Amino acid sequence: MLSRRGLLAGSALALLAGCSSAEPPPPGPPPVPVPTRPAAPRDPVTVQRMHSAARGTDVDLVLITPEGVQAAGLPVCLALHGRGARARTFLELGVPAVLTAAVRAGIPPFAVAALDGDHYWVKTGGADDPQRMLTDEVPGWLAARDLRPPSAVFGISMGGFGALRLARAHPDLKAVATASAALFASWPDARSRKVFADEANWRAEEPLLHTAELRPAGLGVWCGESDPFRGADRRLVKAVSPEVSRFSPGGHDDEYWRGVLPEIVKFVGERL
Repeated sequence: MLSRRGLLAGSALALLAGCSSAEPPPPGPPPVPVPTRPAAPRDPVTVQRMHSAARGTDVDLVLITPEGVQAAGLPVCLALHGRGARARTFLELGVPAVLTAAVRAGIPPFAVAALDGDHYWVKTGGADDPQRMLTDEVPGWLAARDLRPPSAVFGISMGGFGALRLARAHPDLKAVATASAALFASWPDARSRKVFADEANWRAEEPLLHTAELRPAGLGVWCGESDPFRGADRRLVKAVSPEVSRFSPGGHDDEYWRGVLPEIVKFVGERL
């Protein structure tokens, strides 16, 4: 006969055996996946202060993208301002609205990167070297913001001089556009600007003296009929035969530049 203690132990073992042989409970419903929201487009205009070792100073980096378009991976067109202006001048000229309107009209989207420059965007003495900033520093600044290296450049007045200088060193640029490019047909004319260190400095940088290094394909030249640089810009057109050249009514002023901006943005966008 089993003792009371043995009976209880046997019952406990039987209970454990029954539990171990039972089938596991059916699995619950799978976890509901949490929907992921697409990243919101970045603010179409950002202004950041960057230190340029090439220029030995801090500069504004103004990034402009079409409204409602993801910035990551966009091609980039550099924007070089005129003498006495600054990178933010392109905001005052209405580039954000023009860029957005172009994309809505079917032009492939791209970003505009404007920077602060000086003395015709070339090295004229001392350590300040805007061309080195554009070539060596700007691509890294853009990559940190998920943008491609610059593949186009647009310049107004002094910036037109700088854009053509950049094009000489980078023939792989897909688009180069100038509006009222400040070019000098002679040393006395250039010397009067009190910018270049000497005649040799000017001769090394002047686009009109190096037209063989400029490619007609992807080059666009705009200038007003009343612009003081009209004659020099016509020399450029005659020497290079750019893909596009437009001489229309207007002077060397914001009104003219605002008027041609939509055409220039279209020209650049179609080539990127």
